[in-house]
Amino acid sequence: MADRMVAVLSGGLSHEREVSIRSGRRLSAALRSVGLTVEEWDADASLLNRLRSNRPDAVVVALHGGEGENGSVQAILEMFGVPYVGTDSRACRRAWDKPTAKAELARAGLATPEWVVLPHATFRELGAKPVLDAMVSTLGLPLMLKPDQGGSALGAQVVRDAAELPPAMVGCLAYGDTVLAEQFISGVEVAVAVVDGPEGPYALPAVEIVPETGVYDYTARYTAGLTDFHAPARLDAASAKAVGELAVAAHRLLGLRDVSRTDAVVAEDGTVHFLEVNVSPGLTETSLLPMAVEAAGQSLGEIYAGLVERAVAR
Repeated sequence: MADRMVAVLSGGLSHEREVSIRSGRRLSAALRSVGLTVEEWDADASLLNRLRSNRPDAVVVALHGGEGENGSVQAILEMFGVPYVGTDSRACRRAWDKPTAKAELARAGLATPEWVVLPHATFRELGAKPVLDAMVSTLGLPLMLKPDQGGSALGAQVVRDAAELPPAMVGCLAYGDTVLAEQFISGVEVAVAVVDGPEGPYALPAVEIVPETGVYDYTARYTAGLTDFHAPARLDAASAKAVGELAVAAHRLLGLRDVSRTDAVVAEDGTVHFLEVNVSPGLTETSLLPMAVEAAGQSLGEIYAGLVERAVAR
């Protein structure tokens, strides 16, 4: 393994560029700590030349949002025949579109909040007020609004009063052309990382998320001190087992590979609701995957080094 040269791909041009750079730096340090030779590459116009002239043994995708999670960069790596850690391009596309992922899991019988998906054009052509009134009539309040694609909770907002809907919609549409509106489920919010091992995918301990404001938005995610985390989550044994099973089921049903993170909420009646899945979990100092790794008594570098070996062997 010491002879491996690994390129950690981070940065890019999405709204999450700075977060990705932080993830890439932390992951690079973790891989170096277990003896790998690591280069940090930005996902920019130099990438293709680097793949040709300085071909790595494997790439680890630490990009967040945009091309790093929608399958575009993965498709490039596949065309170049470069092994990489992460989900393949087609499954990335499926997971990246939140309504598609929700629909696939709902068809499999897993619980997920009721939802509706509407593009900006619908509000413009049919009139915003009647469409918003119909949304509230169908789903009730409170609502969670989020772009149908994207990460880091950019544009995500909880709406508790109908009067808050118009400005919330504007804020959401600033990050995408289509809005996913779903029933807001009150309960214990958790994130569950799944890692592929020799015996198949397994769940790391769930991380419980308790934001100071009650909403785990972009600021709460990446500002130290604004959110309390509990790893493992403060769940009873049955709920802890259920959230792990949900995350592994999502990983399998969506065809994900190597590592993923499922966000879920345990409702007051004990039902575990799938919210969304991330194929390139954050690795910053406030990110959830490293907390789960630590709670499991494992090493981030060793986990990813093992995934590098799996990628090379494929």
